Amino acid sequence: MHHFTAADIRSFDKLYRLNLVNAVTGFKPANLVGTADTAGATNLAIFSSALHLGSDPPLLGLVTRPATVPRHTYENIRATGCYTLNHVHADFVGPAHYTSANFPREESEFDAAGLTTVWRDGFAAPYVAESQLSIGLRLVEELPIRLNGTVLLIGAVEHVYVAPAGLRPDGTLDLAALSDVCISGLDSYYRVEPLARFAYARAGQGPQPLPS
Repeated sequence: MHHFTAADIRSFDKLYRLNLVNAVTGFKPANLVGTADTAGATNLAIFSSALHLGSDPPLLGLVTRPATVPRHTYENIRATGCYTLNHVHADFVGPAHYTSANFPREESEFDAAGLTTVWRDGFAAPYVAESQLSIGLRLVEELPIRLNGTVLLIGAVEHVYVAPAGLRPDGTLDLAALSDVCISGLDSYYRVEPLARFAYARAGQGPQPLPS
């Protein structure tokens, strides 16, 4: 088994270190973050840093990179307070990845990637029409991470849109039915396939399988 110390990691070539550290956490969610500026100009960017923070109230976190260069997504979220998370599916994984390119502010990634902007229920941020699971969030808190200049954005869930095929009667989601993909590192995409489901774990009972 390979063993890397912190000193080893610091000594690695930048690209090698970037690839390794971005992959060590395992598979990450693939989401397109939709935003607009105060004039309504749209922006779309792929993120793999969304995380669950709580269900009551429903809160999701999103980590943004340091604002050492213009960060259009972050700037739009701060300006309007609204943003969307849109799941990426296998049939548009290439266009989704393309949104990670460094486009000028005046060019919408929706247009560049060939994805469709859709506005829903008066919300001030655009959704991706091709996505079958989309979430509308309102920024409620920012937590600067001083160690590396990143920022944890905390968003309150205001809207959830999910295709019928992806919603089970108990409220769980069948992401495989939606052809969801996940990300390893910065550039590798994988299909989601079901393995097993288990009932709520209780001490002394052992794992209780559920039908998938």
